[in-house]
Amino acid sequence: MRFSRSAFAIWCTAVVLAACGGSGERAENEILIAAIFDLTGPTADVGVDYADAVQGHIEWLNGRGGIDGRPIRLIYQDYGYQVPLAEQLYTQFVQEGALVFMGWGTGDTEALRPRIMEDRIPFSSASLSHVLGDAHESPYNFLVATSYSDQFRIVLRWIAQDHRAKEGDGNAQVAFMHNASPFGLSPWVQGGEDYAREIGVDVTPYAMSRGATDYTAEFSRITQSGARYVVFQNTSAPAAVALRNARSLGVDATFVCLNWCANALLWRLAGDDAEGVVGAIPWAPLTDDVPGVRDIRDYLESRGEDYSEKTNAYTQGWWTMGLFVEGIRRVLDAGQELTGENIKNAIESIDGLDTGGASPPLTFTPTDHRGSKGLRLFRAENGMWTAMTEFLTAP
Repeated sequence: MRFSRSAFAIWCTAVVLAACGGSGERAENEILIAAIFDLTGPTADVGVDYADAVQGHIEWLNGRGGIDGRPIRLIYQDYGYQVPLAEQLYTQFVQEGALVFMGWGTGDTEALRPRIMEDRIPFSSASLSHVLGDAHESPYNFLVATSYSDQFRIVLRWIAQDHRAKEGDGNAQVAFMHNASPFGLSPWVQGGEDYAREIGVDVTPYAMSRGATDYTAEFSRITQSGARYVVFQNTSAPAAVALRNARSLGVDATFVCLNWCANALLWRLAGDDAEGVVGAIPWAPLTDDVPGVRDIRDYLESRGEDYSEKTNAYTQGWWTMGLFVEGIRRVLDAGQELTGENIKNAIESIDGLDTGGASPPLTFTPTDHRGSKGLRLFRAENGMWTAMTEFLTAP
């Protein structure tokens, strides 16, 4: 098999990371956190950066003395996006004493919700399914980035405004190309369909089958429908395939990526075909020089890594870990016992956590675990993501 340089780098990193997980004896004052990552499965194209960021934040923090002098220890394993394995690893790591759990996918996170609640384990994953931020339904789950549904609403509102500015009247026609999974359908079934109808935008979903290398049939139907906007809810690799396909077919549309394909990897895979794509980006790309990414950039440079090659999944993973560090620090500062329930309560007290412009300030309450309601829209220009709006809040 012949690998491109980027694919080979991802593969090498995945092998190294997968080999480093596991358990063993730990020091008495260590704080144990567990994680599952997708390093070899269908979303590994962005999963490797997210995993590296979670581990990187812990290494960076421990190099500064940990939390009140207590180091964090991370136990983790690649689960390849397999829900049964996620459930097995969750059980194993909780039995080993993990106080906090970092998950990944929508299907496995939703499947684990009842057990997370029963075990009282503060939990966050890369999944931004809207229901996971419902504190009544998911009292121990926390969303640290704008939910898929809120992302989709922001994009649909922008499309409606852009369509009116260009066409004047009539409903905007939108093709929603999504991963064929709960992750892909999440923004549509959890509020997106109703909101589109409410604002007069006509949306047609198109499933992107796993591993597809050609979307000619889908784009033929999209062209016949008259859609002038195509929104991707998928990771970078399949979105890049679709973009190359659409450009070669001469599809006349504005392309929009929700967060998992609006990243640096899209450029590497799609090349010039990514030019002009609009990205809904909850966490700043590392090329966006705001205070909230400078520690990350310094850390990566200290390891001899080029931050411009990282996706914004790295920013999201770093700050997701950072939120739980803040919760743990508040428990320790209050002199309380370090338990899952106390960490949960501490996170629910966070009001306007400043992320240095990497995202809107994060706020959690006992009734709302969706910490961020906004994002900026960026445009792909000359190999970079350029901000085209200020932070937009979901309606």
